[in-house]
Amino acid sequence: MLYFNCDYMEGAHPEILSRLMESNMEQTFGYGSDPYCDAAKEKIRRECHSPQADIFFLVGGTQTNAAVIKAFLRPFEGVISAQTGHINVHEAGAIETGGHKVLSLAGQDGKLGAVELEAYLEAFARDESNTHMVQPGMVYISHPTEYGTLYTAQELRDLRRVCDRYGLPLYLDGARLGYGLMAEEADVDMETVAAYCDAFYIGGTKVGALFGEAAVFPKGAPKGFFTLMKQQGAVLAKGRLLGIQFDALFTDGLYYRISAHAIAMAMKLKETLLRAGCPLFLDSPTNQQFVVLSTQKREILRDRVSYEVWQEREDGSAIARFATSWATKAADIDSLGRILGV
Repeated sequence: MLYFNCDYMEGAHPEILSRLMESNMEQTFGYGSDPYCDAAKEKIRRECHSPQADIFFLVGGTQTNAAVIKAFLRPFEGVISAQTGHINVHEAGAIETGGHKVLSLAGQDGKLGAVELEAYLEAFARDESNTHMVQPGMVYISHPTEYGTLYTAQELRDLRRVCDRYGLPLYLDGARLGYGLMAEEADVDMETVAAYCDAFYIGGTKVGALFGEAAVFPKGAPKGFFTLMKQQGAVLAKGRLLGIQFDALFTDGLYYRISAHAIAMAMKLKETLLRAGCPLFLDSPTNQQFVVLSTQKREILRDRVSYEVWQEREDGSAIARFATSWATKAADIDSLGRILGV
């Protein structure tokens, strides 16, 4: 069986496992107060060109989103997201459970547009009954989006302008940030993200780590963020396990190297699927590829290739997601091509 379901099916990159084994018997203080976390934070600050940034290590993406969003919002405020945003569709109501509403807006190919955002905020401001409504308190985006699409630097700049006009923090979910940064058409780098966002996180779980995300606040974290993390159960006692992994990811460009590999494999995968007669649902430049599979193609792949069904269609076809990762092998994509007859 070939597996293209997602980008976190393997364990961790060997360089990370090696660092974990080398340091296994060392004794360090807990909760992130260790030399490895300190070293990782300094490396991330340098990458972001944000020497004053506050950085915190958490275990998973949903946990990170819930903690960051709760830290920014007052009890009567909600977070604006594209309808397809991860917090709106794939986090089981984690934000709502924390007491905050997700205010969803229509997007385009997974992206939230500045024009639509500004129109929503203007309409809200004009509404004479808005004091009886959930107040927009921050803006959430992800890069790449749920559909593997990317924001341009100009689009981030435009969102920043709107957020500044209305006094809203801009937060970027970077679960797959490495894959977004290394896409061929990307004009956004880590420094750009840090310049336009009040907070973002660097995904480790989906980009080579066993687990872990690094929440970055370029202008400083909301007051008491670590204590809020503790309250949310988001502080790992053996915090060095996170620090070691991010220290490894940001040593000798590992984070970027393994992300670039995933992109190269995704482009090979896209070419293979197109040659096999599987039309693109949309054209993604990142490690997630979305195609339309006919009933015939689905039957050919049954019990031989595993992928994610994104949407079933009435005629039996489906929109399918194929994902590559730091661990994808070219030979596996060649095998997929042979199964599809190309």
